[in-house]
Amino acid sequence: MYRRKIPGQLQIELPFDLRLDPNNRWVRLAGQIPWDRIEEEYIKNFKGCEGQLAKSARLAFGALYIQMSEGYTDEKTRDSIQENPYLQYFCGMECFTTEPPFDSSMMVRFRLRIPAEMIKQITAEVFVPDALKEIQIREREGQKKGTKELESNKEKASEEPEPENRGTQIVDATCCPQDIKFPTDIGLLNHARELLEMIIDWLYISVMGLLSYKPRTYRKVARKDYLAYAKTKKHTKKQIRSTLKKQLQYVARDLRIVDYLLEKGASLLELPSYLYKALPTIRKLYCQQQEMFDNQVHRCDDRIVSIAQPHVRPIVRGKENRPTEFGAKVAISLVGGYAFVNDISWDNVPEASLLPESGEEYKKMFGFYPEKIIGDRVYANRNNRAWCKERGIHLSGPRLGRKSEEVQREEAIQIYKDGCERNAVEGKFGVVKRKFSLDLVMTKLPETSETMIAMGFFVANMERKLSRMVPHNAIVLSVA
Repeated sequence: MYRRKIPGQLQIELPFDLRLDPNNRWVRLAGQIPWDRIEEEYIKNFKGCEGQLAKSARLAFGALYIQMSEGYTDEKTRDSIQENPYLQYFCGMECFTTEPPFDSSMMVRFRLRIPAEMIKQITAEVFVPDALKEIQIREREGQKKGTKELESNKEKASEEPEPENRGTQIVDATCCPQDIKFPTDIGLLNHARELLEMIIDWLYISVMGLLSYKPRTYRKVARKDYLAYAKTKKHTKKQIRSTLKKQLQYVARDLRIVDYLLEKGASLLELPSYLYKALPTIRKLYCQQQEMFDNQVHRCDDRIVSIAQPHVRPIVRGKENRPTEFGAKVAISLVGGYAFVNDISWDNVPEASLLPESGEEYKKMFGFYPEKIIGDRVYANRNNRAWCKERGIHLSGPRLGRKSEEVQREEAIQIYKDGCERNAVEGKFGVVKRKFSLDLVMTKLPETSETMIAMGFFVANMERKLSRMVPHNAIVLSVA
């Protein structure tokens, strides 16, 4: 059950005749976030008037913002709100209290109730006006640097209609790695075998009286074989294939034992939740590994790299230090210094295929197409060139066909300028990864991970917005 709070917040009661500093960043932040709009979306998670009273939308969104901004764990976020009156003001509390605002496990509920799509909507509503101001500023600067003919005809230029396409859209994609162990085929199969042995132990308890003996799993032998491989520093191709074959046989035997126990009357409902969820993943993992072993290949569709997080896929990025990363692939657009998330995918989607969607999203937010789209060379394929040409958009990258030396020089200069301008999106990725913890996403569920990724870019945008605001010293917010 959810109950709306009275809109607005005028004061917060503090002990010792204290007052809040109006220039504190959390006080300034509280005035920039559309809490009423967030509550409208948040309340859609509740369909009845029964049950325990839910935490407010402002507390839920504020806690997620604080966690992402400061890089806290769930427990540290709760403790910080409990101890800091500024954070309590930011979360909408009416008076300072030393009681815990919520249990740390509620952070998972907050992430599920505030999906990534909701954060993307709020991001557009908050930062599109600021990005539009940046576009207008750059247009004025471009006019000042224009030709003498334009300067002499200011009145005539002011009467002309605004151009159909305006602004610059910088597009790029990155991977936000998940907190998983680096996957190897033998390591995954060994983990699967250990989980299957635990499943067998649980299932055997329920049918113990119907069987004369417990099926043998040879777990000690299997463990010994794995340790012999793991403790060897260098592995030959023959040793790897031999160990892989043994682990596949151990997993196959354990799966047959599980099916045998189920036929004898055991029930999967008796398993703990993590084992119940892991069994289908283990079956799929075994099929994939057996197929790759038989065909002597190292690739397959929807390859599982983590049993605990089966939604994670290998994302081949081609970077020098990290050729392959394991996490969600995030495509963003940078407009006026503000980042807008276009797509979050767990599959290795070609980022060039998302350019038309990003351009249409730009028009939906601003009301017009961009004048120029800047991306790396992978975006400059024939389909994207044709799409941009139809809409009068300049797409960065070398033009097709033969060119004269003069055209080549002009093109090289333009590509260099576009590359310098594209550095801004790389800097944005560096900020959200180093400062806002998107270099290693700690949440486990796909929905909660997407929420934290979208919140990371929202926090980065808000930090930029606050840095461009002028502090106001004449406001006194509260007196105890």
